[in-house]
Amino acid sequence: MVTSTRSKQGIIYAIAAYGSWGLFPLYFKTVASVAPVEVLAHRALWSFAVLAVLVAFLGRWSELGRELRSGKLLAMLGLSTLCIAVNWLLFIHAVVSGQVLQASLGYFINPLVNVLLGVVFLGERLRPYQNVSIMLALVGVVVLTCFVGEVPWIALTLALTFGLYGLMRKIMPVDGLVSLTVETLAMMPIALAYFVYLGATRQGAGNSIGTLGLLALSGPVTTVPLLFFGAAARQLRLSTMGILQYLSPTLQFLLAVVAFQEPFSTAQIVSFGCIWTAITIYTADSFRAVRQDRMALVEPFGADP
Repeated sequence: MVTSTRSKQGIIYAIAAYGSWGLFPLYFKTVASVAPVEVLAHRALWSFAVLAVLVAFLGRWSELGRELRSGKLLAMLGLSTLCIAVNWLLFIHAVVSGQVLQASLGYFINPLVNVLLGVVFLGERLRPYQNVSIMLALVGVVVLTCFVGEVPWIALTLALTFGLYGLMRKIMPVDGLVSLTVETLAMMPIALAYFVYLGATRQGAGNSIGTLGLLALSGPVTTVPLLFFGAAARQLRLSTMGILQYLSPTLQFLLAVVAFQEPFSTAQIVSFGCIWTAITIYTADSFRAVRQDRMALVEPFGADP
């Protein structure tokens, strides 16, 4: 009963996290008049403010201080900060420039990029169906490139930067709250210098109280879904999280086509079709692998001597 209750709570937390990320374009559309770099600077500033309050409330400043004294860890956090900063900036650019459809494509193919990164950096081996999934996704990208006439660089860069960010977080010996706090802290000097520049040149949309209030919301908008995600990850199987993660790009896709009325061409239909098929194969193969692993653990105990 306790396990069932935890699973239900975990699903609610996961839906809240992925649903929030899926609805992100609605928020960034409200600040579309602000330059993406300025939005990123505010996002770093207000996210750090929220995280600093959380770290203080949980009494974890000493832990954060220990991590800041580790040169190797700081170098790794520097790389992860670069990845997440580029990812945040490019996603904001995609929303304000009317390319949410391509952003959703990036997050659809992200799990397949994760598989490739596991092969390249962690020495993991691809299962046959994973090879098929990656080849189908590649076909989808090639179709889009050939028929639209340009490489979907926003989608590919979003997938790659978030994949590399996930890889760095996987190998770093530090939890999500502390690492994200350090990452936003690392962005602060650049953000503050940019604010000084805007003030000196009398630029920046933050001069408006209403716009400044909207930009300040980027702090909780960024951190609250991460808290939901952390709670869900502690209560759900990884395979369940893997299925639910597609809620986010699905919502972004629907917003792009239905709410923002971005054009959806035949080439895009074929491309997305290839990638959705790849995702279906990848997901089915993941469930099959998990089931086989469980059977391998159970069978020795039930086997005849």
